[in-house]
Amino acid sequence: MNHFEIREIPGKGRAMVATKSYATDEIIFEEEPFVSSQFSWNAAYGYAACDHCMRPLETVLENVRRLASDAKLEVPLLQHDPTASWAAQFTQCQRCKVRYCSEDCLMEAQKRYHRVACMGAFRADDTHPINVLNETWKKMHYPPETGTIMLIVRLMAMYQQSSKKSEFLEQLQSFQALIVNREQKIYHKMLGENFEQQMDQLYGAFCKAFAAEEFAMFTTPDAFKTLMGIMGTNSQGIATSVLAQWVTKVSDLSLPDADKTALDTVIDDLYSKVGEFAGEFLNNEGSGLYLLQSKINHSCVPNACSTFPYSNDIVVLKALAPIQEGDEICISYLDECMLERSRHSRHKVLRENYIFVCQCLKCLAQASDPDVTSDDDEDDDEMDDYEDDDDMN
Repeated sequence: MNHFEIREIPGKGRAMVATKSYATDEIIFEEEPFVSSQFSWNAAYGYAACDHCMRPLETVLENVRRLASDAKLEVPLLQHDPTASWAAQFTQCQRCKVRYCSEDCLMEAQKRYHRVACMGAFRADDTHPINVLNETWKKMHYPPETGTIMLIVRLMAMYQQSSKKSEFLEQLQSFQALIVNREQKIYHKMLGENFEQQMDQLYGAFCKAFAAEEFAMFTTPDAFKTLMGIMGTNSQGIATSVLAQWVTKVSDLSLPDADKTALDTVIDDLYSKVGEFAGEFLNNEGSGLYLLQSKINHSCVPNACSTFPYSNDIVVLKALAPIQEGDEICISYLDECMLERSRHSRHKVLRENYIFVCQCLKCLAQASDPDVTSDDDEDDDEMDDYEDDDDMN
């Protein structure tokens, strides 16, 4: 039983409110996504993840050797490799060769979308309309990625395969899709001049990929913008890593102090080597739409956070601070680095990506601060480094 409710708060709109008190680190809820997908460039660069749940499909040794581009790199304590218990279950679609972490994930994908989404031999055909659409997207969105058109492709497959289309549409429409806030005269950045030509190209590719009559309701210009708005303002970033899992497991081992120190040195060295080649791109990355989690508003002083402790796409919402019954539950749509930047910089990202002006306690306390960026914020115009793409305030 969930101990929260979704209600309307005057001046804020839809919000999640606690109906019991939560202690710091207490789990508020767990949720599987309505839909999720690995990022386009992440998949193209060989980050191996289950096509359904994003669980890593590499051993820790395979992972560090790929990330460091060093086939001779060694990893100790391989008996604690988190992938070892799953490797025997790995499977793939026999037609298109897309990989899954288990027969369960393959069957769930087949049940929900993959029967119609499977491209068979055309998966390797660069001229296939779905591949053309994905390549068009990739040319618009280079890493670091914050979304993928393949999330919308999967939504279309879910709609086509669904036997309860009205129920599917009702759930889809429960996500906020605002790209224009006329009252506050805020427009999503994708409507700006810099994106106009790219959006036209993407829309054209989308219409060619979904030219069948059954998709007509999604291929009008307004419907396409709505789909982009749903993805842009609701999708939650997902990251999974077999290396991070292994580090957590071996760091919890009961070892003599000398062995513990030696292990810490090995871990630091591994991260240094993979960082030299892969930089900040260490994880399998993607995004998902969550029916519950998307209802949570933003605060620059959040009292909850979204976590992925199972190394798949199941989100676990945990309390960051004590939450009292009747309190609104809030997360941050910005990453930790952005939260430390100026009010002006935070507001710029929130306006352009989530179409609202934050009125949290931190922003109100800084209301008299000058609307200029600090030295740390000089690259503000190019900032897309938000992490938790969610519902709007």
